[in-house]
Amino acid sequence: MRFLFIIQGEGRGHLTQAISFAQLIRSQGHELVSVVVGKSKRRELPDFFRKEISSPILSVDSPNFECDAQQRKIQLGKTIWKNILRFPVFWKSLQAIDQAVKTAQPDVILNFYDLLGGFYNLFFQPKARFWVIGHQYFIWHPDFHFVPNRRLEKFLFQLNTQMTALGADEILALSFLPQKKSGSNLRVVPPLLRKEVITLNPIQRDFFLAYMVNPGYGEEVIRYAKKYPHLQIKAYWDKKDAAEVENPLPNLSFHRVNDLTFLEDMAACKGLVCTAGFESVCEAMYLGKPVMMIPVAGQYEQACNALDAEASGVGIASADFDFGKFEQVQKKDPEGSLIFKEWTASWPKILSEITEVKEQMASETSPTQIPAFQ
Repeated sequence: MRFLFIIQGEGRGHLTQAISFAQLIRSQGHELVSVVVGKSKRRELPDFFRKEISSPILSVDSPNFECDAQQRKIQLGKTIWKNILRFPVFWKSLQAIDQAVKTAQPDVILNFYDLLGGFYNLFFQPKARFWVIGHQYFIWHPDFHFVPNRRLEKFLFQLNTQMTALGADEILALSFLPQKKSGSNLRVVPPLLRKEVITLNPIQRDFFLAYMVNPGYGEEVIRYAKKYPHLQIKAYWDKKDAAEVENPLPNLSFHRVNDLTFLEDMAACKGLVCTAGFESVCEAMYLGKPVMMIPVAGQYEQACNALDAEASGVGIASADFDFGKFEQVQKKDPEGSLIFKEWTASWPKILSEITEVKEQMASETSPTQIPAFQ
């Protein structure tokens, strides 16, 4: 089968998931014919992605979050308004995607949670099957943990997730741990971990690893590094104009995202302190590293991620990058790590089941009905 990926360009997680899925489909004889990535004005597409995806890449303007002046907090009102005003730009992006699809002629378009993917499937009705994948689709499982008392943010999160999956034939919900079948029409699947993670040999050296999706958290990391001068910290960020390595303090270094060194440091660190995404937390869990998650301010999805990760025994949530607190409460879960490894190892079998069924039923099935809001 021929695949085309549409990938949200915010952060590192969707990019590494796409690399992992590309490795997975190629191992079973399928082909990745083209990749579309949503651009962000706040960051550049990392070199490691260009190298490892090994497929033609089309970068297009895509809806992005808008942050405050400090590049920390997500501003939902500003995000919605600015993206509405940019609709003519996004329409050109949809036309560019359509041209890429017509050129590549994929059997499957796989959307890694980009709004353009859902709108493309709705407006252009391609012949290819339309699949979606991401931890966000786990919201349609009854065991998902929503943060309470934030009704509007919950509604907008659900709405955004629905729009990325408009007319989806297959909904793949990434989950930290195996889940019972919900009876709804989505498939709960393991996290996507690349072979580079699986082949690492974890050790423990005397430093904490930090990753922040928004560079505005750099000042907070510096503040806590000053507070705890006895703790060594290596921090990674996506800051567009930053040097490859900066050393603001004797015990703190900032590094531009380089996936090879990031994974090496992940395998060697005492623990990971990061904004509450999904992929980096899963990598740390696979390597048996304790995790502390800080949800990005104003991003309801990350608050839910932190709640879900705590409920799954993956790590602890925090309001800030307090490395001293993490030093006191960090803990490992060897049994949970073993279950997690068995869960992630089941991907080849799951993909075989999906592709075999879809190849047989491609001309017969109707699009998946997206679950209603809870």
